[in-house]
Amino acid sequence: MIRVGVIGGIGSGKSFISKLFNSPVFNADREVNILYKSSLECYRKLSKKLPKFVKSFPISKSQLIKAINDDKENLKKISSVVHPLIRKKMKLFLNKNKKSKIIVLDIPLLIENKLYNKRDILIFVKSNHNKVVNRLKKRRNYNKKIISYLINNQANLLKKRKLANYIVDNNFSPNIMKKKINSLKKKILNERNCS
Repeated sequence: MIRVGVIGGIGSGKSFISKLFNSPVFNADREVNILYKSSLECYRKLSKKLPKFVKSFPISKSQLIKAINDDKENLKKISSVVHPLIRKKMKLFLNKNKKSKIIVLDIPLLIENKLYNKRDILIFVKSNHNKVVNRLKKRRNYNKKIISYLINNQANLLKKRKLANYIVDNNFSPNIMKKKINSLKKKILNERNCS
């Protein structure tokens, strides 16, 4: 099984690129949303750490946004609960898909939380600033303040770029991107099969 980690800045189009691989994808953001909606364990732990904000189940993102707006340190508290639960989910995903040729890890904090290993193939997605801003504005919970926290929380983009095996320029039409990713997938499979 080849593990492909898709990395890049917030709003660069990592999830879009991940889907184009046409392989099993572990999408951490989606898994976090599922946790908020359906995990009582997550709710109990967060309501213990943030009793002033997390008062009802399912957890609404607006409660967490208020908590982070109130105090930046609350982001660390949320992470301390959510990250271990996501690690568990990732392990289950890897076990379930161990027969797949390629699996894709779409995890915004893949590098920061050391969720990758030396054999992983890292793909850095770059996108121009205007495209990134437009994508972020389309998100349901768009909030300038939160977005700036998240941007500051992601490891230096240059450092990520240096770690990458490949750089994908996500500034083209979906059709062109589909072709680019198809040929990249073939290249990755060929290189791994040869080595």
